[in-house]
Amino acid sequence: MVKIGILTGSTRDSRVNSQVAEWVKSMADKRGDADYELVDIKDYNLPRFNEPIPAIMSQDYTTPEAHIWSKKINELDGFIFVTPEYNKAITSGLKDAIDYLYLEWNNKAAGIVSYGSTLGVTATNDLRLILSVPKVAVVGPSVAMSLFTDFQDMREFSPASFHEDSLNKVLDDVVAWSTALKTIRNKVEAR
Repeated sequence: MVKIGILTGSTRDSRVNSQVAEWVKSMADKRGDADYELVDIKDYNLPRFNEPIPAIMSQDYTTPEAHIWSKKINELDGFIFVTPEYNKAITSGLKDAIDYLYLEWNNKAAGIVSYGSTLGVTATNDLRLILSVPKVAVVGPSVAMSLFTDFQDMREFSPASFHEDSLNKVLDDVVAWSTALKTIRNKVEAR
């Protein structure tokens, strides 16, 4: 069975992101088709990215937190990124978390659950582009939610029921692609 990490995309103290991630996890756990784990990037205390050598060139990380982050991402076969949209982009905390690593992301699948005043669509598109560099295959379906209709006072998450169907389509593809890409990673590692 593949292991899928549900990654939070915000580190703000006042974030609603963890509510959305917990909803994704609760829906995913009903399926029984993968081992789902909530991975809160805030727990890893990654500082602003400041490694002297980019991860694409070396895994010789100088930041102690990067080693712990590397181990966690290496354990996972795929991801569901739960991202808010800030100023038409993903958060700096999420971008830093991605930038710290390279090989650990390679040949894995991802799905995106976004939210914002305009459904987080630009953040989703940005994240698709960002993840293409470390060779993460982002599935086609996504979930896009509104701060105005899926949250009460932008603080309490209350998703419309139709999002469940969209989320299940994302999970179907992430599990299938993660399973397939695991064979590719095994061949690369065997070299």
